[in-house]
Amino acid sequence: MSLIYPRDSLKAHPLNATPAYGSTVKRAPSKPLILLPHTLSETTGPVFGHTGVAAGDSDLTRQHQGEPLGERIIVSGRVLDEDGRPVPHTLVEIWQANAGGRYVHVRDQHPAPLDPNFTGAGRALTDAEGRYRFVTIKPGAYPWRNHHNAWRPAHIHFSLFGPSFLSRVITQMYFPGDPLFKYDPIFQSVTDERARERLISRFDLGTTEPEWALGYTFDIVLRGRNATPVEEPHDH
Repeated sequence: MSLIYPRDSLKAHPLNATPAYGSTVKRAPSKPLILLPHTLSETTGPVFGHTGVAAGDSDLTRQHQGEPLGERIIVSGRVLDEDGRPVPHTLVEIWQANAGGRYVHVRDQHPAPLDPNFTGAGRALTDAEGRYRFVTIKPGAYPWRNHHNAWRPAHIHFSLFGPSFLSRVITQMYFPGDPLFKYDPIFQSVTDERARERLISRFDLGTTEPEWALGYTFDIVLRGRNATPVEEPHDH
């Protein structure tokens, strides 16, 4: 089983051109997309880093000498197909801002402190039941210059790889009850309210570890009527 371009569930995904999200005005195609047939070389390889994923790659709090600042959390879930079947051996990568809402990136210069003990990136492979698990720090909200007084809700970016370049999908996970949801044009670019809800993780007491970290669950459905919205070109 592999990740498949989810063309049967396009209504779950954001429009290519969302005027409230300023960057899409320049990036979105102005003409209908042309779908090219895939060749054998595109659908069979290459394979991405599966043999290089170490157990510690999924714990973003232990990548440096000291403990990072912020609220430690556990993010776990399953990668599933449209019938609820697990998708095993999928490379899941995450990246995020630190607790102050700042990325380790040269273009992020807003006046929040960098954390020398937090890089904000990790990866894991799903197991035979499609499960993944990360330990990290809850990211902070941060300003961006899309419009006046624009702030992005706290979120974690997810990238999933199947067996080839063509099987990559990217999405974002949000946290329940964030007051910034209604002001964020990226979150609101998913026009289906039920699909937007699928971008929000669930607080999960069952995966919380006492006196150590709160737990959040985020399942990713690759296609079908319950597909998780993803960042991808499509023919809306």
